[in-house]
Amino acid sequence: MTPVERRELVIVGAGSAGLATAALLRRAGREPLLLDAGPSAGAAWLGRYDRLRLHTPRLLSGLPGHRIPRSCGRWVRRDDLLEYFRDYAEAEGLDLRTGVRVERIDRDDDTWLLETSGGELAASTVVVATGYNGTPRIPDWPGLEGFTGGLVHSSEYRDPGPYRGRDVLVVGAGNSGAEIATDVAAGGASRVRLSVRAAPQIVRRATAGIPAQLIGMAIRRLPPDWVDPISKGMRRVAVPDLAAYGLPRPELGIRSAFLATGTTPILDVGIVDAVRRRQVEVVAAVEGFDGPDVLLADGSRIAPDDVVAATGFRAGLEPLVGHLDVLGPRGLPLKTDGEPVLPGLWFVGFVPTLGGQLRDGSVAARRVAAAVAAG
Repeated sequence: MTPVERRELVIVGAGSAGLATAALLRRAGREPLLLDAGPSAGAAWLGRYDRLRLHTPRLLSGLPGHRIPRSCGRWVRRDDLLEYFRDYAEAEGLDLRTGVRVERIDRDDDTWLLETSGGELAASTVVVATGYNGTPRIPDWPGLEGFTGGLVHSSEYRDPGPYRGRDVLVVGAGNSGAEIATDVAAGGASRVRLSVRAAPQIVRRATAGIPAQLIGMAIRRLPPDWVDPISKGMRRVAVPDLAAYGLPRPELGIRSAFLATGTTPILDVGIVDAVRRRQVEVVAAVEGFDGPDVLLADGSRIAPDDVVAATGFRAGLEPLVGHLDVLGPRGLPLKTDGEPVLPGLWFVGFVPTLGGQLRDGSVAARRVAAAVAAG
């Protein structure tokens, strides 16, 4: 089949890393075509809950060349961030096509062929920037298909309105789970429980005015043996002991936990107070379902009206490039953020970080854009 269009350079995904890479390449004299399945730049953020604010401060979250406006405040709201992304694409003159889903990438001699919802494209160079949170993940719990209550993934949660007066179980003690549990409790749910498998790392979003992001950035520069003791000491000072409420301090420090699981700490924006006031009850991990009941790891069973599964995401790259043998065992690219995984095929923004997704995505974009432009 003859491609409907041939381009020198295509970037798949118009999130923060894709926008930054496109802008930097355009400044270097290249003209990338930027494709996104959503309706606007940064559209993945449209799928986040209404109360969401960035956990990283405004001054450390802007993309190359344009700061986020001061009017957005220190902790930027989701909708303000979306407006910033749209303004960024316009200010940089990016060739952005929205509503176009790239479904598969194949190699044809020295050309990459992209099957998209809008037809076939050919490109000499392709940069994939769809991020490591591309596809919602719900565990294959035994009995899940027979659960008679309501169940949604956290990506479908928007606001607490539908849960007012209801018994709600939130599964997963990451940032999304902690914030959704807090939001539902404040929004009038009759009961809120948070299912936790392992004691989570919890840090204040800012301690003594210092953002947690700066601490995450500093961790990289400290001797590894220092990081865990420092993080444990900071938690003892900044976060009260929650062991009596089911959230004991974890044995590992932040660095060891991050290396072991790839998960970032919970940045407290209300969950600590909600747990101490027993507005959110901590329960054991979910092991399965039985009709209206949820089976927990401690042998107990509960019967919530609704379950919100804040159980994370996968990159979801398998349909796109899985056949090219470029993915590792966790479904992430074997090479990213600086060198091509195959000639002309690059990935950017797929490394979990303690230093802030937006900032580190821009750093990675600089490396990729410089290498692509030089090549």
